[in-house]
Amino acid sequence: MSRFGAALAADSDAARAARRAAHGALGRVAGAPDLVVVTAALADPEAADAVAAAVAEQVAATGNDRCAVVGTMAEAVMGETSLGEALEPGQTSVAVWAARLPGGRVRPFRLHSHREARPFEGMSADFPPNGAIAIGGLPEPWPDERAALLFADPYSFPIDGFLARCNTLLPGLPFVGGLAPGPAGYGSARLLLGSEAYATGAVGVLLGGDVHTAIAVSQGCRAIGPAMTVTAAEGDVLLGLAGRPAYGRLLEILRELPEEVREQASTGLHLGIALNEYAEFHDSGDFLIRGVVDVLPERDAIRVGDRVEVGQTVRFQVRDAASAAGQLRAVLRETRRRPGCASIGGALLVSCHGRAAGLFPPPFGAAHDLRTVCAELGTGAVAGFFGTGEIGPVGGRNHLHGYTASVLAFAETE
Repeated sequence: MSRFGAALAADSDAARAARRAAHGALGRVAGAPDLVVVTAALADPEAADAVAAAVAEQVAATGNDRCAVVGTMAEAVMGETSLGEALEPGQTSVAVWAARLPGGRVRPFRLHSHREARPFEGMSADFPPNGAIAIGGLPEPWPDERAALLFADPYSFPIDGFLARCNTLLPGLPFVGGLAPGPAGYGSARLLLGSEAYATGAVGVLLGGDVHTAIAVSQGCRAIGPAMTVTAAEGDVLLGLAGRPAYGRLLEILRELPEEVREQASTGLHLGIALNEYAEFHDSGDFLIRGVVDVLPERDAIRVGDRVEVGQTVRFQVRDAASAAGQLRAVLRETRRRPGCASIGGALLVSCHGRAAGLFPPPFGAAHDLRTVCAELGTGAVAGFFGTGEIGPVGGRNHLHGYTASVLAFAETE
């Protein structure tokens, strides 16, 4: 038996699915677990209470009353079965992942936010314009805490601002996880902590002590055209590239590409922002990928899904199944080469819903990322969900991504 286990169960009765999945995951773990992660695809958000209670009851039976249980409701979930499986959206299902972490420490937390009339310490008085957003609930990280797992509802929690502040105030603490908004907007999400389900905010755990983790983030794009310096920009509008109008330069690049690549760009064009503009060469993993939101021919400009600055190095990118699959395999193999990570016991996976069957063709479809993680990390104890935003570090800083696979792997050490 292993220190890690995962199972998935589909059933029209959400509580019954939760009990089956918890029984399957816990039954694979040698001893009482220290961390249990639950993801549930539910037609009715109110069923999350029954899921949380059912899993908590199974965990309590193991005898470790300090075991942290955390999770989220999502559009679709993934979890290990006999071969590994990811279920399509619309199926009521629950995935449970369990880990025994001897010598480790798991501290659960719930985050909440509210708008203040004045900014809290460290935030400028002019952001946000109608008063600062105060965030509470995050424990003071201890020096040996190596990673944080985080699930959030984007309607009620300012995830971009939170990650930006953590990059400043908590440098070196990586966050990994994802966004799981409710199906009906604000208040319809469900975040699980212990035996409770919450409709707003964020939940997670801090991992410290003798816990050996590694994070792999696959943005899944390949570069087209040359790397260029931003010579003019206004906020998220890219105006100039290498001294030329940005939109005109894009058209020139596209005209030089094969028709197949131009078709890919028409539906999946992105911009890679170099993490180090002073590097002589940039590989695919050296860019933070952001979507091209719109083209503005009347301004000869391009709107990007993030702020761009003059002097940054950028390169256009396209996304397709081959590049997404290849980069995921590459980052997972790199993970195995890290010290202490030759043997991975289990992993948690958050993939963008855009990487499901809509990107990967049969026979893999929605199960592609799950099966790849299982195969490359050499473990069947993998579970997670499809989100609408993935959290993970790139270039030493935490970011919110899109069309990405974010993996938290745990080394199988004694």
